[in-house]
Amino acid sequence: MSSKKIPPSKYMATCMAAWAIVSACTALAKDYKGLVTIRFLLGVTEAPFYPGALYLLSVFYTRKEIATRVAILYAGNILASSFASLIAAATFETLDGAHGVQGWKWLFIIEGSLTFGVAIIAAFLLPDQPETTTWLSQTERELAVQRIEIDTAELTDDTKPMEGLIAAIKDPRMYLFVFMQNMHLSACSFNNFFPTVVGTLGFNRTITLLLTCPPYLVSAFVGWGVGVSSGKFNERTWHITLSMGAALVGFIIACTTLNTAARYIACFMFASGTYAVNGVILGWVTATCGQTKQKKGSALSLVNVVANASYIYTAYLYPKSHGPRYLPAMSANAAFAFATIAAAWVMKFWLKTENRKIQRSGLSSEAIALFAY
Repeated sequence: MSSKKIPPSKYMATCMAAWAIVSACTALAKDYKGLVTIRFLLGVTEAPFYPGALYLLSVFYTRKEIATRVAILYAGNILASSFASLIAAATFETLDGAHGVQGWKWLFIIEGSLTFGVAIIAAFLLPDQPETTTWLSQTERELAVQRIEIDTAELTDDTKPMEGLIAAIKDPRMYLFVFMQNMHLSACSFNNFFPTVVGTLGFNRTITLLLTCPPYLVSAFVGWGVGVSSGKFNERTWHITLSMGAALVGFIIACTTLNTAARYIACFMFASGTYAVNGVILGWVTATCGQTKQKKGSALSLVNVVANASYIYTAYLYPKSHGPRYLPAMSANAAFAFATIAAAWVMKFWLKTENRKIQRSGLSSEAIALFAY
């Protein structure tokens, strides 16, 4: 909603700079209360960025293009997790205790400083809206706006931000997307405990951090491939089904065996499978709930906010006493993966029904845009 009044480039760069500062300040935490306070502020400053990035992509790219672009964006997030493991391993090995500062504090200082630098660059490089992008010609700007209008199902005139929020809240399809993304992110709950899960393989801290890197790297490329395929074929349901199906198998393997090789292969399967569908789902949201820019932005924000609440309750699935199998967590993740698949199929049949209604309206197929599923 803020993007209507604040240029997205400045809005996103400011959020990024703010969370970089808060992240670096984590090194100042002296006790549990201080750490919780900083983590809360980190969530507040970081939360607006991802919906803002998704909104910015959605105003430039069509439904067939958006899944690939969101997949690339999310691949950056996954690669960051991969390289963070390498940075953490290097930091603990070389800077732990340097100048009297513990290794974990150095880690937050380094990552916060780098992020702040990127935020400054982003303020000058990011565009705002297609119609105001200075590095496009007038003809290109008009084409950029026109092709999004043609591609939008049930397109209506732009509204005020609050009207867009109300329209999103009144759209029942958004609630199914909320459930779908919530189940998907619940299945991704291993992310915050991935070093712990990999640590059950029996290696020391440094080796464990290094072993978390390959699954993330593979996941980034798999996610990109799934996004490209989803965009090329303009298809959502089967891409979600096959990806989350692979993740489901990985979760089952992880909780049924203690064989080191099998468990490590399972890490590749459930990481790649779950991360692959993020771009597909969020691209689906923009294509289905994007009748106006304001509704699109509001729908993306609502889906993300409610879906990310999954990290509150899934944090309790990984008590140390449940290791090394983490049977309750992995079983729950398998159920979450199945629920994501089920939600995708419900949405598919729902949108097929919506398309039949649109086609019965009497307009020619060339004059209308149908929902993709």
